[in-house]
Parts: sequence; C-alpha cells; structure tokens
Amino acid sequence: MITLQNVSRWYGQVIGLNDVNCTIGPGLTALLGQNGAGKSTLMRLVTGQIKPTTGELKVFGMEPFANPEVYRRLGYCPEIDNFYEHYSGRDFVRFLARLDGMSASEAKIRTEEVIAMVGMSDRANRKIQGYSKGMRQRIKLAQAMLHNPDIILLDEPLNGLDPVGRREFIDVLGGLAAGGKCIVVSSHILFEVEQMTRSILLLHRGRLLATGDLRDIRDLIDKHPHKIRIETDNPRRAAELLAPLPNVVSMSFDRKGDALQLEVRDPNSFYDSLSGIVLEKQLEIRSFSSPDNNLESVFKYLVEA
Repeated sequence: MITLQNVSRWYGQVIGLNDVNCTIGPGLTALLGQNGAGKSTLMRLVTGQIKPTTGELKVFGMEPFANPEVYRRLGYCPEIDNFYEHYSGRDFVRFLARLDGMSASEAKIRTEEVIAMVGMSDRANRKIQGYSKGMRQRIKLAQAMLHNPDIILLDEPLNGLDPVGRREFIDVLGGLAAGGKCIVVSSHILFEVEQMTRSILLLHRGRLLATGDLRDIRDLIDKHPHKIRIETDNPRRAAELLAPLPNVVSMSFDRKGDALQLEVRDPNSFYDSLSGIVLEKQLEIRSFSSPDNNLESVFKYLVEA
C-alpha cells in the first residue's frame, strides 16, 4: 500500500529523511525511533502534507501530495492536538463526519460506532477542553476511523494513556489490522511496540537502520553481550553458581553488595540455565533485569556496529 524508493526530505540544510527504501503493506507496522529520528517526517510525507525532496513515494500507487483520491482512503491521528475545545467529543466527531460528506443520519450512526470502538461512549458528551490526554487520544483515533480508511497512521498514539487504556487501544488497533487495514504506529518505546506487532521500521537521524520482524532486529543485539542485573541476598554464591556457564562473559558485584552484574551472550540460553540453577540449587533471587532490553540499546548497537 505504501512504497518509498530513495526518498529524502530536507528542511533547508537539515535532513529530515535520508534515502529511505521500504514497503508497508496490510497489518500493523511500528515506526520506531527516538525524537528527531524522522518518524513525523515520514508520516507527513505519506499523508501528503509535504513532498519528498528526492525519490519516489507512492500510496495506493499514487503520489499522495495534494491528492484527494489518496486522502479519501487515509486516516491520520497526529501527535499534536488541534480540537475545537468548546465541542463535546461526540459533536466534534460528528462534525468531521459531516465534513466528510455523510448525511446527518449516517454521521450520527458512524459517530456512535467509532466512539464505541475507542471506549468513549460514556464520556463523549463532555467538552473536549476538560478531557485528559488519554481521552483526547481516543477521540483522535475515533475521527481517524470515521470514513473506514484502508490506511491509518498514528503518531505516538499511546502517549497519555493509562495501562488499561493502552491495552484497550492496542486491542482496537490489532482488530483493525486483522481486518486487513494497514496500520502504521510511530513510537519510541520498545515495550509498547512489542505488545502491538512484530513488524517494525527502525529510524535513526533520518536513516532507515533496520526493517522486518522484531525478532530479527533483536538478533542484532544478541550478537553483543547483554548486561543483566541479579538482586539476591547472597551475590557471592550466585557468582559461584553462574560463573561456569559458557555464555557468561564477565561479572561484578554491585557497590551496595546486594546484586550481581553480568554480561552474557545468548541471553535466552542464559535465562534457561538461570531458572534451572534457581530450582536445583535453591538459589534465592529477589529480581533480575536487563538494561539492554530496550529500544535505546537497539539503537546503540546498530549505530556502533
């Protein structure tokens, strides 16, 4: 549905997107990157708000810039709010439905459908100016789905949602993707993306660093030692038991003396061995975590590779 061939976008002397090649089809695709990576630029290009400086961008086989034929099949949920604050959420969505060309009866029916999908039926009569960030995000998604578009683009849609709201929001997106829609979601938080999809595009400073299944991207990290922190009342015993494991590269004690810091290769294999040692040797562990298990580390390893 979306294809980019050698697409670049410059803002004067600043590079927003640099020679990007990719194809995005039906299903849910996550657009990952830190702030300034080029995610919003890519969104604005696909939605036809700006033109590529160089390269070719096609949506449904057409150039999206100033193209109503493309707009009719796109839904967009921008990161920045721009509401009529004195409207209620229901009135705002219905107003946009009428602008889309729906009759009064069609607009009313469709408004109730999309408001129900985003879990706002019981709060839609409140004025938008009194909405929380999460409620605003839901109404933005509702308006993006009004005209039943084939492609829906959402720029940082989970910002401001509580854990329950995020789970519900992700379920809605998953249902749309399962129905054949092309959903593109930008985010800079890896654990959120892992709950949504395995298909990702990884951007850094305007360049596309990696694309494909998240497990394949993870493999890029697994070639490097992973840092793991284990909290235990007996870190020295833990060190004695874990040191012989073949995938342990190094270890050290935390300054407070209640934790063990390790570097390991093939972390999945290490976790399997760790669980076996805990059961067999009755090793008591309060918690363990990996500071490398995040998006920032993915970028670090890819950039330094």
